[in-house]
Amino acid sequence: MRKDYKLAQRRFVIGGFIILIVIIYLVRLFSLQVSDDTYKLNAESNAFLKKTIYPARGLIYDRNGKLVVFNQPAYDLMLIPKDVHLQDTASFCSLLNITPEQFKEYWADMKNPRKNPGYSSYTPQKLISHISVEEYGRLQEKLYMFPGFYIQTRTVRKYNSTAGANILGNIREVSQQDINEDEYYRRGDYTGDLGVEKSYEKALRGQKGMEILMRDALGRIKGKFEDGRRDVAPESGNNLTLAIDMDLQQYGETLMQNKIGAIVAIEPSTGEVLAMVTAPNYDPQLLVGKERGKNYAKLVLDPLKPLYDRAIQGAYPPGSTFKPAQGLIFLQEGIINENTAFPCYHGYINGIRVGCHGHGSPLPLKPALQTSCNAYFCWGLKHMIDKRGTQAADQLTKWKDYLVDMGYGYRLGVDLPHESRGFIPNSDYYSKSFRGPRWSANSIISIAIGQGEVTATPLQIANLCATIANRGYFFTPHVVKEIADSAIDARFKEKRGPKIDKKYYESVAEGMRMAVTGGTCRLANLSGIEVCGKTGTAQNSQGKDHSVFMGFAPYHDPKIAVAVYVENAGFGATYGVPIGSLIIEKYLTGEISPERKYIEERMLSANTIINSGVKSH
Repeated sequence: MRKDYKLAQRRFVIGGFIILIVIIYLVRLFSLQVSDDTYKLNAESNAFLKKTIYPARGLIYDRNGKLVVFNQPAYDLMLIPKDVHLQDTASFCSLLNITPEQFKEYWADMKNPRKNPGYSSYTPQKLISHISVEEYGRLQEKLYMFPGFYIQTRTVRKYNSTAGANILGNIREVSQQDINEDEYYRRGDYTGDLGVEKSYEKALRGQKGMEILMRDALGRIKGKFEDGRRDVAPESGNNLTLAIDMDLQQYGETLMQNKIGAIVAIEPSTGEVLAMVTAPNYDPQLLVGKERGKNYAKLVLDPLKPLYDRAIQGAYPPGSTFKPAQGLIFLQEGIINENTAFPCYHGYINGIRVGCHGHGSPLPLKPALQTSCNAYFCWGLKHMIDKRGTQAADQLTKWKDYLVDMGYGYRLGVDLPHESRGFIPNSDYYSKSFRGPRWSANSIISIAIGQGEVTATPLQIANLCATIANRGYFFTPHVVKEIADSAIDARFKEKRGPKIDKKYYESVAEGMRMAVTGGTCRLANLSGIEVCGKTGTAQNSQGKDHSVFMGFAPYHDPKIAVAVYVENAGFGATYGVPIGSLIIEKYLTGEISPERKYIEERMLSANTIINSGVKSH
């Protein structure tokens, strides 16, 4: 009985072992036939060659229909590694003007799993990018002698101008992260990098096509599979029309040569960005072709940071351009009215030195904007924050909420990557800084005049100016006006703005007009054009002060709102005002009047980089 029991046990063990082996074989068979595509790729690559046909990338025009970015053909040397049988390496290398050592280096990079994670000997791989037209011609004649190699045609960008690199961006080869995040991409594809090339990548790139070619037993191409019925035609990308006026953009970049800073010009009635200058800038053609990597590295290492888009990334103290926003808040909150006057005893308020300059005292709001009185707006903030019967923290929250609705403290949402939010402090920030809630207006008084902890981008400053020009609302600034065969984002059509009565904007606009006719912005006074403006001299703890200006025109029918920020350039009237007024005049009239040519020449020849303490390569 015991022997039969042991025999039965053995049968179960042996049977289980056999079943386990069968399961292992089945799993392996499934893996080979379904999960692992190596054999499938091998079989398919023996019978077919699937060639990607890249679409033409969408063209880019400016607001006036001028072609800005277009395509030109580019050629990549491709191969299927398992099909390559290179007998005469020296002859092959001579066609490409490379040495056998360079060829070995290209080959090693292609097979390197770190540099080319998608490598497979059965699928097309890129050996050399951007071969020249001459190399392409020589190869085409002799390519039949080198089985496994073929040339992939694609397009690269070409520019009709050296302007607007920060807006346009460029294209680069995709990374592994790009491939992981979007199934559209394959190793060797290109994608937008920076500017509208990045933010409108999906509209610009189009849809890839596919050509299927048959091979014979020796791997030679015998023609199209099923006469091309299985081929997929590529679809070109959508064309973009920018809101940018490239003539104005080029002019702004010329004015900002040898300077560090930014210019932003907006059409108030639409939120369309007319110009967005960052300085120093660079020629976008530097980031095209074989030298892209080398040139990109140089730009990254340049101490003047030309790749840094100061127009949307630079978070600066706005200085006195912040005062119109303060006046609007104080009026809406009933802290002041148009006739409320505050004293300015040489810039002293409650014994605190805030600094100012010679003008009448006491004075009401409009003359305070006209003369850019520091004390006036400090008094206003003090009366708001220290208002009897309220808590300072609650009043500061109310103050911040108005500014957020004006577009400060958070990203405005411009259709470009890497926008900065700037900074507007809240009550928690000060409670942490002062280790408790025992702070008052006197503790934070500098924020009333756009100093202290307050920072803003030139785009945000220009947007405030557009809001005042519109008397109380703005549209999210955007650099793209139209997308062919597609609708622009609906958010660019929505009115935004704080809940401040329109009549208060009229008062502030009048004060800014007075600043041009008889105040700190006299150089912006144009014949036949009513300009409204506000200067700013932003204190800089690390060097010479920054020169700032914002203005709009015409006064009663605004067509342009502009902000200028020139680092380490001193008073707002020295550089900000003349550059801003030249931009306004150029846009509205198309030229600079003879009597103002001396201002243009002075700005064109000026060099403020020497004040920054930074030396370029």
